[in-house]
Amino acid sequence: MFEALFAAFSGTLSAMAGIFLVILGAGLLVRRGLITQTQIDGLSAATVNVFLPCLIFAKVIETLDPRGQPGWWALPLIGIVMALVGTGLGALAFIDRLPAKRNLLPLAGMQNAGYLVLPVGLALFPDRFDTFALYVFLFILGYNPVLWSLGKVLVTGGRGERPGWRDLVTPPLVANLVAITFALSGAGTLLPRPFLTAVDLLGSAAVPVATLVLGAVLGSIGIRLRRHLADAARTLAVKLLALPALTVVLLRLTDLHATNPLLADFLVIEAAAAPAVALVLQVRTYGGDEREVGSVMVLSYVACTLTLPAWVAVWSLMTS
Repeated sequence: MFEALFAAFSGTLSAMAGIFLVILGAGLLVRRGLITQTQIDGLSAATVNVFLPCLIFAKVIETLDPRGQPGWWALPLIGIVMALVGTGLGALAFIDRLPAKRNLLPLAGMQNAGYLVLPVGLALFPDRFDTFALYVFLFILGYNPVLWSLGKVLVTGGRGERPGWRDLVTPPLVANLVAITFALSGAGTLLPRPFLTAVDLLGSAAVPVATLVLGAVLGSIGIRLRRHLADAARTLAVKLLALPALTVVLLRLTDLHATNPLLADFLVIEAAAAPAVALVLQVRTYGGDEREVGSVMVLSYVACTLTLPAWVAVWSLMTS
């Protein structure tokens, strides 16, 4: 039992350590001025507008089989529910300090569903990454609108413009919808192989570049760790402990771990992932307390290096 627990923990920890080293290295390059804000913006734009849409399109076209995966539509709904439940748990954790601390509720309930989860999946399931990536993109299809509407309003304290439909229509969302339409209609089989190869080639850059951007964004945040430790403790208790614990319990009550173990593993990883870095970008763009949000964010990523492997190990032990 303990050997299986240690193997699952050490394997995930090794994957997280490699990702964290890239994040740390990118952060240090930013602090040293070797990566500028303009370069961060350029890499981020290339990832959001080119690399990630290409990865989404390629993996969905290649992997989504509506006949063989009749319940695929449930993943977007799970994405919505997980975001809302996590945010609700955050509201309970800060109930005595609302509405002053409503900006921390998304950090407690809305995870980095793509930029962190994708490299973890690539490291843990290299032979099944195409399917894992498909789960990520279907999950994000429902999750992202919540992140960019409710999450944006809460983390910015209601400052700036209210989110409109243009805020929700992003290149990754369009790529997701177009690819799903092609897959459902069967038109994906008509696409030329050289075209899919070219799209897949561009998409292969998404995970490493996104990890670099993640580190660069975290490294550019102004932080005051000591001042925000108490708030970070409440936030982390929800995001890294309560939400994954609830997910593990609910999954254990189903037979998903037996019928589709990769999907069950994916949901545990999603629930245990650190908060979405997009929340920091929202604060920078629309206003809010960047130092508070940034400080909690950095502490969350440091803690997640240990808590995510721990949850994967616990889940592996429960299902072995």
